[in-house]
Amino acid sequence: MVSYKELGLVNTRDMFAKAIRGGYAIPAFNFNNMEQLQAIIKAAAETKSPVILQVSKGARNYANATLLRYMAQGAVEYAKELGWEKPQIVLHLDHGDSFELCKDCVDLGFSSVMIDGSALHYEENIALSKKVADYAHQYDVTVEAELGVLAGVEDEVQAEESHYTRPEEVIDFSKRTGCDSLAISIGTSHGAYKFKPEQCTRDPKTGRLVPPPLAFDVLDAIMEQLPGFPIVLHGSSSVPQEYVDMINQYGGKLPDAVGIPEDQLRKAAKSAVCKINIDSDSRLAFTAAVRKVFVEKPGEFDPRKYCGPARDLMTELYKHKIINVLGSDNKA
Repeated sequence: MVSYKELGLVNTRDMFAKAIRGGYAIPAFNFNNMEQLQAIIKAAAETKSPVILQVSKGARNYANATLLRYMAQGAVEYAKELGWEKPQIVLHLDHGDSFELCKDCVDLGFSSVMIDGSALHYEENIALSKKVADYAHQYDVTVEAELGVLAGVEDEVQAEESHYTRPEEVIDFSKRTGCDSLAISIGTSHGAYKFKPEQCTRDPKTGRLVPPPLAFDVLDAIMEQLPGFPIVLHGSSSVPQEYVDMINQYGGKLPDAVGIPEDQLRKAAKSAVCKINIDSDSRLAFTAAVRKVFVEKPGEFDPRKYCGPARDLMTELYKHKIINVLGSDNKA
């Protein structure tokens, strides 16, 4: 058993309470490799923003669970080297799909876990989420559960259609599960293709897709039912057009990729939404930078020469999200 406190990590409880009071959201950035982790910590340290390092089941398998533990500990020490005296860093399991996986993450030093039972029947979701919460809370690990279904694809998580969270269920669900935060569905979705073209309109000047607005009426109804309760938005990458254009310019093929407009995320961040998940944007930035190097320098084979620019571009992206979208800078 490894306590996250031994690694210098924190859980989300105080972090979320401050975010709700302050009208901002905590960035939850997924990472799969060292460059992403370096970029996240550098951006958070330079902006003095609390941050959540998210690891999916697939990323955990890719990186190795033991290495992840030491990477998280190293991230805390790296943040201190960068001048962040008391880093507020969470290591979070994203979309845990079983009690066994969540338990293993708690036992190996994660400070927060998500149990995603959203594809189950309501009572089954409650039973599974409660089982995880009961175990995690013994070790002061915070738990995120999900009610409602997001469309799209992210690692092992896949759904053709979304189903909005029902506001009339949230009180019962949160009380019976004992979860510390609740992921909801109000129109965000996973991946770089968050909406089908037929769901969007097209800008007559640019020809680019304009996605439908988020269902803020559903969010308002949920906040009315659960005043002050921490709400989470998954699938909230904006899919920046400049990265899509770079990828396509340098040999990629991402037609009609579209994300969540940043003005809608700013609006959400000022509400009880205190955690906003961003994954695809950093993947796009990484891929765009790597493709550019490969096209401009086809003889290059030193990974540092293409992963380095990718790391720099991701750092810029993370700082932009922290400062200009989530408003979490200078909150740590």
